[in-house]
Amino acid sequence: MEDQGSTSESRHGKPYFKDMLQTIDESGGRRWIFPKRPKGRLYTFRWLVAILLLGFLFIAPFVSYNGEPFMLMNVLERKFIIFGQVFWPQDFHLLVLSIIALIIFIILFTVNFGRVFCGWACPQTIFMEFVFRQIEYLIEGDSNKQKKLDKQPWDLEKTFKKSLKHVVFFGMAFLITNVFLAYLIGGNRLGEVISSGPLANSGLFLAVFVFALAFYGAYAFFREQVCIIVCPYGRLQGVLLDEKSVVVAYDYKRGEPRATLKPNQNKLETDKGDCIDCHNCVAVCPTGIDIRNGTQLECINCTACIDACNQVMDRIKQPRGLVRYDSEKGISTGSKKFLNARSTAYSAFLFVLLSIISTLFIIRGDVEATVLRIPGSIYQEYGPGNYSNIYKIQLVNKANADMPISLSLISHEGEIKFIGNELTAQKGKVTEANFMVVISQELLTASNTPIQIGIFSDNKQIDVYKTNFLAPESLDK
Repeated sequence: MEDQGSTSESRHGKPYFKDMLQTIDESGGRRWIFPKRPKGRLYTFRWLVAILLLGFLFIAPFVSYNGEPFMLMNVLERKFIIFGQVFWPQDFHLLVLSIIALIIFIILFTVNFGRVFCGWACPQTIFMEFVFRQIEYLIEGDSNKQKKLDKQPWDLEKTFKKSLKHVVFFGMAFLITNVFLAYLIGGNRLGEVISSGPLANSGLFLAVFVFALAFYGAYAFFREQVCIIVCPYGRLQGVLLDEKSVVVAYDYKRGEPRATLKPNQNKLETDKGDCIDCHNCVAVCPTGIDIRNGTQLECINCTACIDACNQVMDRIKQPRGLVRYDSEKGISTGSKKFLNARSTAYSAFLFVLLSIISTLFIIRGDVEATVLRIPGSIYQEYGPGNYSNIYKIQLVNKANADMPISLSLISHEGEIKFIGNELTAQKGKVTEANFMVVISQELLTASNTPIQIGIFSDNKQIDVYKTNFLAPESLDK
């Protein structure tokens, strides 16, 4: 493995950063990245965000709310619980609309603020920089020590540290995989699976082991290549970003011409730009790029270069912000306006979509009912002067508890009789029952009469269903 070395200097007198990835050497081999541990205000804020997100990830599937997991993504049973709210296949339209809204939100956010999501909230970045990278720093030390360890022969120290790192990496990957499994089957079920041992659930254990192995490989070896090669989001920058998009950017008007600052030299006495070409912004970059070359596909907007540059500016007594959040137009003209027609249109569409989703959530009931007449059945005489029709009711209980159900004819005077036991809608299940509607002949004036059936639970009306009641055609005369 080679270290990243210089990235903005020329090779053979020509700039080369646009011609090749910084993680690939001239022979096409992997150029290993050893980023220096960042320090600074933004890095501290990113730590706080990472702790919140990791805390939620590890705790949420094990928290119960009203007897159900707080978060559950049970794909096999098609049951989803998001923030304690149960969703069933009948709510698929809400899931689709929510995913569309999330995509629009990410696009809107990218148009205005670049890849802020990548640097601050993407799971790949959170796991890489605040879990696995921290383990690496702890075992192998900071950047220079990692480079030294990588170059030295396989002696006892290197063998021990490398082995320990990879054992801890796989242990962490296995732990995280089990947390993901808890999101699929629930925290309580995961506890039962673990306590019963791997032999009792050999298939599930093998699946978890294989997934953990892939997870370990992604963070032990593939690392930043996930962002550069696999993730399509970075490539969307080319069509989403414009000159008003706020990204992590280098102020070339202030920084150029760059020049190395000699020891004991006063920066104020030079006629050069503020950049002293110290390469600290490159040293901390997790993808090995030089932000001074402009917005690049590999940049995940992690802000490590901002913190590194600000520390240098403090030392040479220059204003902070040589590398900062800004737009190309902001740097070239000083303008702070970043909204344009495209971002305004995205915002309007997102607002409409969120309004629709909110309305659907508000009117979404705990029970979804379908009432159909039994196929092939017509009317029947039911005692002197009465007619009856037979219906089937199908109920989907989306609530977290069983619900006793009663029916009442609310459009006409009449009677509803269940065929069998009284109806109880079981939580999270589809319940079916047959019932009979009886109406007096005196109240019917046609062979096909619209009726309304009220659906009640604990004397509270939860839905009204409209259907038709059939009677002899002689009533039409």
